[in-house]
Amino acid sequence: MRPLSECAVTIVGLGLMGGSLAGALQGQCGHVIGVDRDAHALACALERRFVDQATADLGAAARKADIVVLATPVRSIIQLVGQVGEWMKPGSLLMDLGSTKGLILAAMAQLPDHVQPLGGHPMCGKEISGHEAAERELFDGCTFILSPLARTSDEALALGKALVESVGAQPLVIEGGRQDYLVGTISHLPYLLACSLVSTADATTSADPLVWRILAGGYRDTSRVAGSDVTMMVDILMTNREEVVKAARVCGEQLAYLADLVDRGDEDLLREKLTYIRKTRREHYP
Repeated sequence: MRPLSECAVTIVGLGLMGGSLAGALQGQCGHVIGVDRDAHALACALERRFVDQATADLGAAARKADIVVLATPVRSIIQLVGQVGEWMKPGSLLMDLGSTKGLILAAMAQLPDHVQPLGGHPMCGKEISGHEAAERELFDGCTFILSPLARTSDEALALGKALVESVGAQPLVIEGGRQDYLVGTISHLPYLLACSLVSTADATTSADPLVWRILAGGYRDTSRVAGSDVTMMVDILMTNREEVVKAARVCGEQLAYLADLVDRGDEDLLREKLTYIRKTRREHYP
């Protein structure tokens, strides 16, 4: 495999994640090719100089690449893996930016022997989507999960790590099933919680016009991710159903317990529980 500085990198999907990766890779690799079906996204990426070449021809772009990164919604990634793999040249690396890994890695396991697979999941993002939201600094300081397969070579993993580090992120190697278990609680569940909060406000206080004038930071911060792209989030939830549902059930039990303490007026036990929760939060995220 070539060093990253000499690699042609093809990025499929120039939305928030793919567009940001393309911009961040400028000057770090040999050449960046952007692929998208949206002509506006292609024109925007070229105008912002996030890519060196922009095309809707996926096959041609895959054939030119030393590294192909799939940055589309998860179920689209699963469909694209086999198709793109047939076009890629010997010794090339196929990566993805999908938020779930189980089904993607299963598809990657069927790739032709001449293609090296490596799952990827950057732990960053925004609640807004599209190329206009892309920024070169999106990955700065973030943890970027890499999930190799048994067939992934040490050389391919090293190249993946080099790409991650070149955009300012910190690589963390995790087995795919373990990452789905972890992000089901700390990444995917928060989206459902945010949606639940918005739905609750809509069902209770939205009839009073004053509610929208007194919104404070707590509601805005907690509900922020409810504004995320629905297609992207449905793909994530449907491809990590088991872990998300388990986490949501536990969350429901925890919320019901707190509500019960408030309902009973058990101030001592409520204070003890909330103090423990506050301590836990501050220990892990000061």
